[in-house]
Amino acid sequence: MSALQRVLGDGIRAVGFELRGYFRVPDVVFFTFLFPVLLLGIFGAAFSAAGDVGAGPDGTGGISMAAYSLPGLIAAGPFLAGVQNIAIDIARERSEGWLGRLGATPLSPVSYFIGKAGVTIVTVLAQLALLLAFAVLVFGVELPSEPELWARFAGLFALGTATMTLLGVALSALPRSSRSATAVVLPVVLVLQFISGVFLQFTMLPEWLQRIAEIFPLKWLAQGMRSVFLPEHFAAAELGGGWAIGTVVLMLGIWLLIGLVLSRLTF
Repeated sequence: MSALQRVLGDGIRAVGFELRGYFRVPDVVFFTFLFPVLLLGIFGAAFSAAGDVGAGPDGTGGISMAAYSLPGLIAAGPFLAGVQNIAIDIARERSEGWLGRLGATPLSPVSYFIGKAGVTIVTVLAQLALLLAFAVLVFGVELPSEPELWARFAGLFALGTATMTLLGVALSALPRSSRSATAVVLPVVLVLQFISGVFLQFTMLPEWLQRIAEIFPLKWLAQGMRSVFLPEHFAAAELGGGWAIGTVVLMLGIWLLIGLVLSRLTF
């Protein structure tokens, strides 16, 4: 067996190990897997009486709050599974000595990170399927029918997941102990979700706060998801008056490189 085959084989086994550990911790499963689904249910039910979002003067062209909330919550999936879960998980393993013990085993660091990336990919895809099914079956949300929109979605979702995974690895260097990991990571995660169009309508935020959100990748991933799942006339509400897909890809790509560099420096 070649070295590459051994590394890949160990990485695949690490994915299975990570998945078993992930689903054995109820609070982690709730806050990174089921939380967006729960929020969609709350937003869809609580604001259903408020009428459609984005309707024109004649009352047409609007969509339900559930349909409007769906893109932001889809973007939150990779963010929670990548940035939040990986950052806290690696910080805990470092603090408790797991990384030191793994360093004394034949397990390659590449295999270790394949395991972390693999569990993120599996969980975000499962969460995506659950979220879409819930939106369609419970709230009657209409999904896009154009193949080009689904192609855009696949590219942005893959890029966003890779970016958030690397940023989670980089962020794991900040907590100094397993006890402080949640206290360090969770406020960052919550604030970015509030200002990036996940919990609130992005256009409800003051322009200066929207400008701050533009610095970070979650805003751009959420905007990319809105370009897929919202009607085209909603693009006029964005800061630049359009979806700016090129800028979305550029910003996610920049943060991907930042995450890669910081991860290399960290480890």
